[in-house]
Amino acid sequence: MKLYTALVLSLISGSLYNSCGSSEQTDEVAVDNYYYRDEMRQFVQEISQYAKKNNTSFFIIPQNGIELIVKGESADSDPALEYLKAVDAHGQEDLFYGYDKDNKATPADATSYLNDFLTISKNQGKTILVTDYVSTPLKMSQSYTSNEQAGYISFAADHRDLNTITDFPSPIFNENSDNIERMQQVQNFLYLINPESFSSKNEFIQALSATNYDLLLIDLFFNDENAFSAAEINQLKMKANGGKRLVISYMSIGEAENYRYYWKKEWASNPPSWLDAENPDWEGNYKVRYWDSTWQDIIFGTDSSYLNKVIKADFDGVYLDIIDAFEYYE
Repeated sequence: MKLYTALVLSLISGSLYNSCGSSEQTDEVAVDNYYYRDEMRQFVQEISQYAKKNNTSFFIIPQNGIELIVKGESADSDPALEYLKAVDAHGQEDLFYGYDKDNKATPADATSYLNDFLTISKNQGKTILVTDYVSTPLKMSQSYTSNEQAGYISFAADHRDLNTITDFPSPIFNENSDNIERMQQVQNFLYLINPESFSSKNEFIQALSATNYDLLLIDLFFNDENAFSAAEINQLKMKANGGKRLVISYMSIGEAENYRYYWKKEWASNPPSWLDAENPDWEGNYKVRYWDSTWQDIIFGTDSSYLNKVIKADFDGVYLDIIDAFEYYE
């Protein structure tokens, strides 16, 4: 059964939020911040349980929100063992570059803070997939070296829009012809979820098929509406050099996107109770009360859910974004 924090969070929805886009807290309602963290942990755990019931080898990879691996707020808090058990890897953006500005080194204190949590996850056997936003060759090389020294697998993205196959380095970092079947075997990856620079789905598939990345992180859809078929995804599971690789689908669970198949036009003027403010940094992306069962039903658990579409397309796993949505509500 999906955790909804019954009375408390239903009161929050009515008291804290007077309309879509409003999150003004009243003095009458006191909320333990851990509710928001617990709810996101539970959400991810239930996604994992549902997916792995169908395929025990299906990979669950949350991006950011690494603090959820512990029960408190600091890295020396007790580990959240059920959450760690539910996930197979962790994605982290901006670890060494991009935290304040793209192509700029992340402040040392921010890197240290994130590393404290990421090290816990790595020591629990989880693969760490880092995306640094960096575009000059020297800094890209430094990003790859710093991540390798930390024991992480990384991708130096030259555009935050994640819409290109980078041409540096060549050959790609740690290129190999191994057959990749487990997350621990991954030595490099490509993060490309915006295919706007490709004129057709076939061109996109051909371009990715010509690469030797161990893991491809792409969207379920080409240009928002045209979903990839299982045959197309299986075509992508072969590297150009003949080795097998993993193909993972991006899926946002902390925000709703108005260009997705599930979006209803009337929500713009008459939003459902779980829909919150638009993200000022990403047009068309809206915060959601992710603990709400209606939103969770859109994401997983039904034949028409987003996760079911990913599973039917024969992806090897999901990359769950906006895990750090709890910060917005805290």
